[in-house]
Amino acid sequence: MHAINCCSRPTLLAALSFALAFMPTGAVLAQSNPDDFYRAEIVILQRLVDPAAIDEKMTGKPVTPPDASAKAMWVEDASGNRNSDLKLTARSELHLGNAASRLENSGNYRVLASAGWYQSFPPNYDGTPLRVAIGDWLEGAGQRAVEGHIEIDRKRYLHVGVHLNHWQQGEVPAASNPVADEAITATDVPEASGALPPETATPDPSAASVDTLPVMTEPVPVELVTWIRETRRMRSEEIHFIDSPTIGVLVFFKKM
Repeated sequence: MHAINCCSRPTLLAALSFALAFMPTGAVLAQSNPDDFYRAEIVILQRLVDPAAIDEKMTGKPVTPPDASAKAMWVEDASGNRNSDLKLTARSELHLGNAASRLENSGNYRVLASAGWYQSFPPNYDGTPLRVAIGDWLEGAGQRAVEGHIEIDRKRYLHVGVHLNHWQQGEVPAASNPVADEAITATDVPEASGALPPETATPDPSAASVDTLPVMTEPVPVELVTWIRETRRMRSEEIHFIDSPTIGVLVFFKKM
């Protein structure tokens, strides 16, 4: 007894085309060129230390403002809502998820972001900056405590460039009183010809009130605590750690 071929070649091709049309883009890329397709994982941590104990001498360091038009990897607004232009996977699916949990449980770190996504990184891939804005909300500056970007490139090997700034709320300078700071005596004021002596002259109330008002200086919105400026070659299937005294970045690539 012969089996009946109920599916002709055109029918099979049509079914395959239909299946591919509804297959996730990542799966199609993985099948077309598996050597270039990865799951990228990035976990950003804050080391729980007193910023006052950090002596990095960051005052005056030139900092380029973040590019608001750059693609967002993990950007949180004032209300804590996250925005990302990547299709992020759940933290429970990440290889770095367990490592991040262990660091949190140690009581020495706080996980600020745990991003994972699938992407093709072909040879000579020139990546674009992925914007990051996470951590505490600094009300006086209207920004997050950790801001910057992360960039992924591939020449012969994968390279990750981390450019993150860690800010803290600036201190409000103490108001100064010009009268208290600089005592003015009668002998310091020359007498004009025919004018009354200073001790007998009638003071101007409006002038006196102006002189005794404290000088108010503008508060410093933010102060730079530390930063990361590093580009490192990455090997897939290995965990890499890039850090500063207050922030750190775990990176892992899984070839799919």
